[in-house]
Formats: sequence, structure tokens, C-alpha cells
Amino acid sequence: MTAPPASARTLLVATTNTGKLREIRGILEGLPIQLLTLRDGAEIPEPEETGHTFAENARLKALYYAGASGLPSVADDSGLEIEALDNAPGVLSARWEGTDYAIKFRRIQQLLHERGVGRSPARFVCHVALARDGKIVFESEGIVRGETTAEPRGTNGFGYDPIFFYPPLGRTLAELSSTEKAAVSHRGQAFAALREYLLAHPNLTVRP
Repeated sequence: MTAPPASARTLLVATTNTGKLREIRGILEGLPIQLLTLRDGAEIPEPEETGHTFAENARLKALYYAGASGLPSVADDSGLEIEALDNAPGVLSARWEGTDYAIKFRRIQQLLHERGVGRSPARFVCHVALARDGKIVFESEGIVRGETTAEPRGTNGFGYDPIFFYPPLGRTLAELSSTEKAAVSHRGQAFAALREYLLAHPNLTVRP
């Protein structure tokens, strides 16, 4: 990875998920920090996500990418927990039942039907970890509660957003605008806390 000038305030956002990157950039917009992504510079192989919780995986990734890049690095781990499915897919959300979300949605409905329900309470969880110099220096977590829908609705989100209904606004996360979603979502909550931390610690992202 190509390093920026030593005086630059930089932060590596350790994800290749374009939907996540779009949301994170929007939440951190306006900070006097150069945001780098895993698409910038030399490729860094992905670590194996062996954690059993969102927090464990977020820490693992943040420490790994900070060590590999030499830059302060932020990583998140997030997913959907469906109550009627014993909180599945959980930490396996990205890899559960492959990568085609239309297939994932049908499988969720099939499993819910097998348990005699059409919808279920659910929640999205996002854990954020920031690493520098071999240690975790900040963590935050966001949770948004709602319920699954029988059919996907909306095109503005990504991942499981189209089947996650948010009762206070009466729409799925994929039916919300980017601003609305950032204000209530799990990722919006977690990265808003990171934003406040970075504002309070202006020297954190200055490369040594």
C-alpha cells in the first residue's frame, strides 16, 4: 500500500464492500482526514475471520490491517440477527448461504415458514474497532431493531436492508434515503461515535 506523506492525517478503512464504503464516507465526511481504502495501493490479503462475535472479528481485522499497512485502521463487523432463527445468520451474515442476496432472502423465508412464522423480530448489529501501533484504541457498537419482511422492498440499501423493516419510520432500510439511514442504522450509530472520537483526538491519525 502506498503511504501518504508523513505529516498527513490518514485513516485506512478496512473494507472492500462498496455499500459500506459509501456509507462510511458519508458519515465521516468533513473530517480533516485522508480516508484510504483497501483498493488504494498494493493488495493486502484478507484475514480469516475466526471470531465468534462481531466485536472479535472487528478487532481482528483492525489489528491485522493496521499491522499490514502501517496506518491507523478502522474495521467493522456487522450482520443481521433474526430472533425466530436463533439469531442467524449473525456473524456469518456476509457468507451465509452464498453471496446472492435474492437466494439468501428466499432461504430466510423458507426457514421462517418451517418454524410457522412469516415475519420475525430482528436486529442489525455493527461493531467498529480502530487500531494503531498494535493495539485497539477505540471501539463502538450500534444496534437497530426491527423485523423481517415477507418480500424485499426498496433499492437504496445493500445486503439485507430490503428485508429489514424499521417500525419508527414505517419502511425498510432500503427504502430510506442515505441521510435517514445514517441517522438510525447500526453502522450510522457506530461510525458517528467514531467520528466524535476522531474529532476529540486530532493526533491519532497523524502517522508517526
